[in-house]
Amino acid sequence: MIGPIERMRRARAVRRQLEEQRDALYQLAYAWCQDPYLADDLVQQAAAKALQNAAQLRCEEHARAWLCRILSNCWHDHLRRGRETVDVATVVCIDHHTPEHAAEREAVVRRVREAMRALSPEHRQVLSLVDLQGCSYAEVASILEIPVGTVMSRLCRARRALKAQLDREAARPAARPPARIRRIQ
Repeated sequence: MIGPIERMRRARAVRRQLEEQRDALYQLAYAWCQDPYLADDLVQQAAAKALQNAAQLRCEEHARAWLCRILSNCWHDHLRRGRETVDVATVVCIDHHTPEHAAEREAVVRRVREAMRALSPEHRQVLSLVDLQGCSYAEVASILEIPVGTVMSRLCRARRALKAQLDREAARPAARPPARIRRIQ
């Protein structure tokens, strides 16, 4: 059993880690659910649970993985409740470059989000933890509470599925606007 001084030290450590990791947790939650409001709610739930259970954090070095595991549990709770997510086509991407660059980037982001959305939740989680957050396989295994080998196989399958989805999208003929004939007088 830990004493009150140790409990306060751990609570301060959790608050500090939450401040440092909030943006990364939001990006991770958004990658999983594709809904900015839901991602914010998931991060808030994870923060509340982390603060409530700060005494469980034994080593501050593992705080990132601990917070990601809490976020993952919140995401799984949400999925179990069966709520629907917002269609990624309704999410607007803003870029401050030229309109052409912004349109190209938005199209790429939209294609990748649609391809990510087609993946299973387990594949989305592993892919976003490794490729977006830069977590090691061991960290992902700890966060998701699965063996490292399972992380590696899910990641391989997720990357293959994402590539196949993007290749299928690229192979489709581009929709051209109908030709318009103008009459000049």
